[in-house]
Amino acid sequence: MTDRAKSTDTLKFITHGCRLNSYETEVMRDHAESAGLSDAVFINTCAVTAEAVRQARQSIRRARRDNPDAPIIVTGCAAQIDPKQFSDMPEVTRVIGNAEKMKAETFSAPNLFEGSEKVLVDDIMTVRETAGHLVDGLDGRARAFVNVQNGCDHRCTFCIIPYGRGNSRSVPAGEVVDQVRRLVERGHKEVVLTGVDLTSWGGDLPGTPPLGNLVARILKLVPDLPLLRLSSVDAIEMDDALFEIAVSEPRFAPYLHISLQHGDSMILKRMKRRHSREDAIELTSRLKAARPEMAFGADLIAGFPTETDEMFENLVSVIEACQLSFVHVFPFSAREGTPAAKMPQLDRRLVKERAARLREAADMALERHLAAHQGKTHRVLIEANGQGRLADFTQVRDLPSQLPHGQFADFLVTGHRDGGLTGEVL
Repeated sequence: MTDRAKSTDTLKFITHGCRLNSYETEVMRDHAESAGLSDAVFINTCAVTAEAVRQARQSIRRARRDNPDAPIIVTGCAAQIDPKQFSDMPEVTRVIGNAEKMKAETFSAPNLFEGSEKVLVDDIMTVRETAGHLVDGLDGRARAFVNVQNGCDHRCTFCIIPYGRGNSRSVPAGEVVDQVRRLVERGHKEVVLTGVDLTSWGGDLPGTPPLGNLVARILKLVPDLPLLRLSSVDAIEMDDALFEIAVSEPRFAPYLHISLQHGDSMILKRMKRRHSREDAIELTSRLKAARPEMAFGADLIAGFPTETDEMFENLVSVIEACQLSFVHVFPFSAREGTPAAKMPQLDRRLVKERAARLREAADMALERHLAAHQGKTHRVLIEANGQGRLADFTQVRDLPSQLPHGQFADFLVTGHRDGGLTGEVL
């Protein structure tokens, strides 16, 4: 989990978890500044694992030590799912829900700082719309993020997130295009479309358009956008139009984060995923064959209940079978309220051992990916602190500090270290 703290004068924002949370923090920042708030700390929590919740609580306690007199407002998925555990913390002033944090009226001082009602959390399952909030990009980020979808209609047995985000709902295409155009006009060179279950975009809109339609409209109607990226895709929901764009459109970033989770078909079935091992391999193989520079990432869970040695070997081998380069490894963490928490659990030591071995395989895959770039020239998007990224999501290190933030530069790769490329700007 990430813990990113940003300050605006006397307002402080701490964001845990996903890119969507980061985007929503910027919406909260806009609302708070417009309301004239000051001397407050906002903590946007994550609930994807039990460890994420523990880190959120730790962050709250740290925020109180660092800001002894400031109100602390807690929101995000962990707060939405279990508001009581946060309202019971003496450090917390208010707990607000995921829907409430996106409403400007929530940020009026009486709502946040006065009155006896400590918890402002409604039933997220009753939310039917996702507004196309316009923000000018994420604070301190070279690329801009646009939230086009929220919630999830699927009920994977290990996942608690639908109870924090609600059912799937989409931002209409016209609103998305308008925001992307606005961001490009403000100078952003890369835009990332984000969502909880991104490839379900359009399912609740008239005519149920697939995600490929949205991507095609953006690329056509915002011709000055240099690079469009997706935050993630579900292997079983990639429509034909999206596939064709991914392999043929140079302005579509040659990188996809596949919502994979495991590499054994029986475990995937027990996770209630809708794809098999073979489905994932078939998709990545077709994409790579049509566009060789395409790179892939995925989240993988080690130690899921009932995982045998053979099933775990299938998990390890899927890294190579799907040609993954960027792998986030999670040891299975049972979340109370999910079906997986009631399944026969593996010994925690075994889970940690398997996660460690899976990370070793992931590190080797990244090493191969980095080595393949040796001697090649690429376009890099310059980020802060001497960092950057290629279109295929590969990190670049040790860039000259005087390079203009948020601009592209040609970069010759001469080596790599610590998971990133090194070289020289041409």
